[in-house]
This record gives sequence, structure tokens and C-alpha cells, in this order.
Amino acid sequence: MCSGQFERRIKEKRWKPEFELELIELWEKEGLHKSNLNPDDPRDVIAIDTPPPYASGKWHVAGAAHYAQIDMVARYFRLKGYNVVVPFYADRNGLPVEVQVEKKKGVYAHEMAKTPEGREKFLRLCKEFLDEAEREIVSVWRRMGCSFDYWKDGTDSPKYRVLTQATFIELYKRGLIYEDTRPVRWCPRCRTTLAEAEIEYKEEEGYLYYVKYKVKDTDEYLVVATTRPELLAGCAALAYHPDDERYKRYRGKTAIAPIYGHEVKIIEHPAVDPNFGTGLMMICSFGDESDVRLFFELGLKPKWLINPDGTMRDEAGPIAGLPVHEAREKIAEILEREGLLEKKEKIKHKVPVCWRCKTPLQIIYRKEYFLKQLQFREKIKEIASRMIFRPEMHRRKLYDWIDSITMDWPISRDRYYATEIPIWHCKKCGAKLVPEAGKYYRPWKNDPPWDKCPYCGAPKDYLEGEKKVFDTWFDSSISVLYVTQWRRNNKFFEKAFKNTLRPQGQDIIRTWLYYTILRVYQLLGKPAFRWVRITGMGLDPKGRPMHKSLGNVIDPDWVIDKYGADAFRYWSAIASKLGYDYRFDENKVKTGRNFATKIWNLARFASAFPEPDSAGLTLVDKAFLALQDEYLEKADKAYSDLDVYEPTNLLYEFIWDIYASHYIELVKSRAYNREGKYSPGEQEAAWKGIHTMLRRALIALSPIMPFVTDYAFRKLYGKTVHRQLYPEPMFEKGEREELAKLAKAIIEVDKAIWQYKKSKGLKLSDPLEETIYVDKILEPALGDLAEMHKAKIEVVPEEREGLTRIGEGVYIAAK
Repeated sequence: MCSGQFERRIKEKRWKPEFELELIELWEKEGLHKSNLNPDDPRDVIAIDTPPPYASGKWHVAGAAHYAQIDMVARYFRLKGYNVVVPFYADRNGLPVEVQVEKKKGVYAHEMAKTPEGREKFLRLCKEFLDEAEREIVSVWRRMGCSFDYWKDGTDSPKYRVLTQATFIELYKRGLIYEDTRPVRWCPRCRTTLAEAEIEYKEEEGYLYYVKYKVKDTDEYLVVATTRPELLAGCAALAYHPDDERYKRYRGKTAIAPIYGHEVKIIEHPAVDPNFGTGLMMICSFGDESDVRLFFELGLKPKWLINPDGTMRDEAGPIAGLPVHEAREKIAEILEREGLLEKKEKIKHKVPVCWRCKTPLQIIYRKEYFLKQLQFREKIKEIASRMIFRPEMHRRKLYDWIDSITMDWPISRDRYYATEIPIWHCKKCGAKLVPEAGKYYRPWKNDPPWDKCPYCGAPKDYLEGEKKVFDTWFDSSISVLYVTQWRRNNKFFEKAFKNTLRPQGQDIIRTWLYYTILRVYQLLGKPAFRWVRITGMGLDPKGRPMHKSLGNVIDPDWVIDKYGADAFRYWSAIASKLGYDYRFDENKVKTGRNFATKIWNLARFASAFPEPDSAGLTLVDKAFLALQDEYLEKADKAYSDLDVYEPTNLLYEFIWDIYASHYIELVKSRAYNREGKYSPGEQEAAWKGIHTMLRRALIALSPIMPFVTDYAFRKLYGKTVHRQLYPEPMFEKGEREELAKLAKAIIEVDKAIWQYKKSKGLKLSDPLEETIYVDKILEPALGDLAEMHKAKIEVVPEEREGLTRIGEGVYIAAK
């Protein structure tokens, strides 16, 4: 009749975080979270494009919470029967590690990399730094109980880089990648080109300089306000708005550039803001992107004034050789001395800076490789419209970014720790040689894969390897193809690519998300994802972003050591609704710890009773199981929308406020049956209700709190909770709604009686001498209610004279 669960009586009185460490070891031993890349597995695949974190330092609590949520989503889909591929590997390419190594080791990459030996040494320093940083990150997610499959081949591995190079080779051969010399945003400190998506803006104090231009062949001067007087030598035109009556009479005339003396056209253009400065705009090469656009639009001849190291070129005359900021001050002094500076005003303005080192950027001419993107903007928006965004509001951020793009993507970088561009140049005929895909090429180091130039027959010695590397986003943007085994396991890829999920933060919508959608469309002609899940920014308790400079970075280790990983994960889930910023709140972590303790106590209580193999249920037991159906259905819907906030709230409410506070208290006497008041069938029905409800609750909660749910499930039921399926409804909708009414009525009666006892100064466990009357719907629960409240409880008579209403459908009579 019973399955012998008394052997599973839980003896441990308290839930302890140390139990989590036991489970981590057990999960590893069982291989519980290994990816199954077998295409013959009959299950549908969901491939989660886990953000490969940059291995530049340890996570703070906000970063750890982001990955905990990804794990929750993965665990939910496993409960739904999917073969979930959710790998962890590190993003190890690009500028950040180089900057970190330069600071830590006191070296300068460009000096070290002048020789192949020096370049190799610098690369080794980067790898050593990354290995250590990666170990720290892995230790955090493992301790959090994340069910990631650890792939040690990160983005700097030959396995990944051969894929990056294969995508380049294909797109280059299709004419989507080209080399050109053009104005680009340049970081003088990092000595590399940056893409639009890598530019950040910093507000700083500066001056607005009012510079006097003499109108040719007159005694008149025009005053122009500019923040970049160091670019006077590159000024090609002055412009005013066509509707600005102040300057119409100067149309077609010429001004003389101060200090430098060259002639400057005076033109009309609608791009000019007549309310800025004096209403005149100086068009120079190049102060910003609008200058670049106007030079090309108007056919003006640019002059290159800034060196790659951020100093002024000889063409800058008296300020040549000075860094830009010093050159600005020096030219202002000269203008003032010559009577050509009318005034200068202090202002605050936003300056473009390098995303990594925060150095102010310049625009210079460089030969780079570009990936075509401008012509695809509308198509990328159409492709993105086929993807499911959660929450929907973040789709707009992607569209706004796409609309703002003004140039093709410069994908080449003058750096070192990154995937090499697989091209050789023939020094004799100038041909660019692109090898066949499938191998990892290092042109700066390896011999060319040809014996001679295929075009002119020049010997191998004439073939020079490309020294540039790819922008790190060129690597990261194919992560979904790496996860789904593109070009490596085509049968699995066809299966996995149908259900791809991108979980990421809103701060990299314009980079990782946009570039991935672009690249996958160009390669496959398909949307990169079925789902896109966007989280907000993680903040400190005061609502500030966490930065070392603010001294507000919170390490997750002490939080987990003190409260446990389940408690930390509870906060991660409950901190905010999906897509909104979330603050660290230690009190919510404490609530999570208390919830884990509550679950453990409920499991200990349930372990006191066997779970019947076959037993009926009373109407009361069915009523609460029907109510649980409602909660589980709502949680399932929220989970399926990639949300963890709502399921956590729902399951907390059901487990603590309904199952523990009402159902357990209601059936406790029937379960123990110490006085023999109940039949064996009624007692076993209580046992079955206790176990069925708890079993289903543990399964549904396991994505959020995988430790306490698994430990309790193993103790009670002898197997892991993480290989179960999400609970199916026990009742059809119509029957469920009717049954749940009984459970809801019981809850209202409980509340009314508890409130009445409290008003009389009684404990909740004290007996009542008065008779309680309830609505007829509660007739099946009269016995359980009477035992629970230690009161005489009857169905309310039709004649209610002398009865006092103490709650919804609840009355009391005098003693």
C-alpha cells in the first residue's frame, strides 16, 4: 500500500549551505549538466547562446545574478523535456586584456610586438592573465549551482578562431568585406580603429572658442564658435542655415582662415544649427562624424592633421608635434595674441572616448577592412521583427541603434590578442590572397599556404602576411553558430538552430545583439534567434552602477558563504521584473535563506509520513491540488515567457502562504490520526496530498533554488529533481475551477477565525468555545477545519438571527 518512505525520514534539523557543496560534487560526478550534442537524441533542442563573459576580472553580485537567471531559464526548459545546450566558455579576445596586461606588467603592446618574438611574449602574458581571471569566474558560477557545460575552448582557441576566419573568408569572397582608406574613429592610446558601437561619451568641461575669420577683400570679420580650434588648418568651409538672414549676403563669398591664411568657402547648409554659437559652423577635417559626412557630400578636400599617436602633424604649423589637448590651448593663445579670438566660454559637453581606456578619440585616415552593413539596415530590422523579444520594450533600442548607423563596420584592428585576419599580400603584383576555410591561420607568423603567388607566379618570399586582427565583436558575433555546431556537426546544427535563445544585458544591444543578427543574416539569410531575453543593469543598494572607482563593488562570495547559493539565487530572481534595472538587496537574500529553511522544514514534516502508492483523495485534498494547478499553470506561462520574477513570487506564495500555512495545518491532525478519528483511507489521503503537493512544488521551484529542492527531493523520493518533468495539471479546467473555490473558501475561513482569536487575545492554537458557522460550500471540510481551529464548526443555517459575521461567509454565535 505504501512505498516505504519511512526509510527516508529526514534527520537533519536545519538546512545548511554546506549541503550545497555536497550537491555540486554529486552533480559533477553524475555528469548531470553535460551537453548532449547527439543529433539522434529524439528530444527537441534549445540552444542557449550563453554570453561568454570577458575574462578580465571577477564578477560582482550583479554579474553573477545575470548568469544565475540564465541558468534558471535553462533548468526550466529541461523540465519541459528539451535537450538544453547551455555552455559556458570565456570571451578571451580583444582590447580589454591587452590594456589590463599593459597596466599590470608595465609594458606597452606596440613596443613589444615590433618583433615576432616580442609579439609571442606579449600574447603569452595575455593568456596567463586570462587563465587566472577565467578560473575565478568559473568558481563563482559553479558555487551558484549553474548548470552550464564548461567548454574550455574559449574565443581565443583554435577551435573558435577557425570558425571566425571561415566566416570572414566566405563574406570576403562574396564581396561583403572590402579594404579601403577612409576617416575612422581612432584611439591614440590603444592605437586602433573603433567601430561606432565601441564609442562611449563622457561629459567634461571645456571651452567654446569664438574665432574671427576675415571675409576676403573686405574689412569684415565673421565669428565662428568651435570646440576644436586646433583643426583650423583643416577648415574647408564655413556654413550657415539657409533660413538664417544674418548671413545670406555672404553666400558664395570666401573667408580667410586665421593663422593659416588659406581660403575657406562660405556656404548654406540645412545641417547647421542657427542657435548654436553664432549660427556659423566650421567644417574641418575632422572634428566629428558630421564633418566627415559634409566633406564627402560637398566634395571638399580633407587635410590630415592628427597622427596615430594623438599628436599634431606638420600640416598643423605652429602646433605641430603637440598632443591634441595641448595643441588646443596653444592655438587659443596664438589666436588671442593675434586679436583673432573674440572670447571663450566655459561649457560642459560630451566627448567621444574609447570604450576600454576612456581616452578621447580622434578621426584620422586609416586603411582598414570593412564589413558592409549600411545596405542591410532595413533588412536587419525586418529579420529582428521575426524574433520574440522579452520584454518587448527593448526591441525599440535595437531599431534605434540600426537607424543611427552612418558607416560600414571597420572590422580590422591594429592590436594583437585576437583572431588574425587570414590574408596574405603579394608584394610584386599587389594581389590579396585568401586561403580556403577550415584551418586556423596566423599570417604574421605562419608560412603562406601557397608555394607562389597564384596571380603573378612570384615566389613565396613575396607573400607577406597580414598583421592586423579582427575587432573582438567580429568573433563574439558568431557565438550562436559556435554553440549550435555550425560547420562541425551539420545534422545537430539543423536541429538546434530552430530554437536559439540569446540572453543578454541591455547595454550590449548595439554590439553583441546587433552584430550577431547582422552576421548570421549575411551568412545564412535567417534570424539568429527565436528568443531574445534582455535584462536591465545591476546596481548597488543605492541604485548606482558598480564600479571600482566608486568603491561600491559587492563580491558575491561573502554573500553566498553567509546565506547560501539558493538564497542568492532567490534575490537574483526576485530583484526586479525582467528587463528592468535591479538593485542588490541583502534583505531579499535573507528572505531567500528563510524560504530555503521553510522548504526544508516542510520536507522534514513530509518525511514523517509514507507516500502511498495508491490512495484516494478527499475533496479537501483535491481542492488544494486544484488550487496548486492554477499556480503552477501561471508559473509555467511566466517561465515560458523567459521570466523568473513572476514564477518565484507565485511559488513562494503557494508554498509558504497556502501549502504551509493552510493545507498542512488543515490536514495535520488527519495525517497523524493519533486519536483514531479518521479512517485509514482518510489518513492516507492526507499523506498523498502532502507528498503530491510538495513533490510538484519542489519540481516547479527547482530552476530558481536548485539546491534545497534537489536535496529534499533526493531524501524524500530517492532521485534528483533535475531529471523530472514540469508538473502537468491534475484536473480539467472546469473541474479545477470548482474545486479551487473550496480551497479559497477554506483560506478565507482560516483568516477570519485567526483574526477573531487575535481580537480576543487568544493564541491561534487556543480552543474556541463559540460555534463557528460557514457557508455550505465548506461542508466537505468541516471535520478538518474543526480539528485545525479547535472549534465546533457547522454549516450556517438559513435563519442567521443571533449570528455575527466575522469574515466572508463566516459567522459566530454566542457561547
